[in-house]
Amino acid sequence: MAFDLLSRRSRDRERYGDRLPPGQKVVEDWPVLTYGVTPIIDLDNWRLRIHGAVDREAEFTWEQFRALPSATVTCDIHCVTSWSRMDNQFEGVLVRELLQHVQPQPSAKHVMVHCHGGYATNVPLSDLMRENVLLAYRHDGRELTAPHGGPLRLVIPHLYFWKSAKWVRGLEFIENEEPGFWEVYGYHMRGDPWKEERYS
Repeated sequence: MAFDLLSRRSRDRERYGDRLPPGQKVVEDWPVLTYGVTPIIDLDNWRLRIHGAVDREAEFTWEQFRALPSATVTCDIHCVTSWSRMDNQFEGVLVRELLQHVQPQPSAKHVMVHCHGGYATNVPLSDLMRENVLLAYRHDGRELTAPHGGPLRLVIPHLYFWKSAKWVRGLEFIENEEPGFWEVYGYHMRGDPWKEERYS
């Protein structure tokens, strides 16, 4: 069994090269990993709130959010549990585009991503501002389903996928780094797959 896994990872490494972080294996499906119950979200009452250390706070209804300029990002995703799924296509709103509406203050260095169901994760602002980071509502041409984070999930391709939080409802800009849900339980504060920053 262990030899088969090593052989599979070796084949994946030959095929994908530097695109595949160490310790990962490629899957064709998209595993669903969720802590707790998948929330049922009413889009009529859905809001995205952006607040904290910003020049002007903002709140979007679902209709307002979907009216923002959209972008498509093709990327690989890497789960801390050692699977990777290659060549995903996500559609949504680039975080860079969204932040033009609020303008983070110079003191803002981190963002706490708040989600339905009480989940939260922390992300350095510098990671959130990369050109391919977006809040996604579609995956591979279809609306995101609830088990995969629909109606809206964060997608940060260069970090482990737990940082790409599901069911996003708010972005809070903060000056000092604070741990999110999994970080409190020992997950790494940043989560770089190429450095294998799985746990603290």
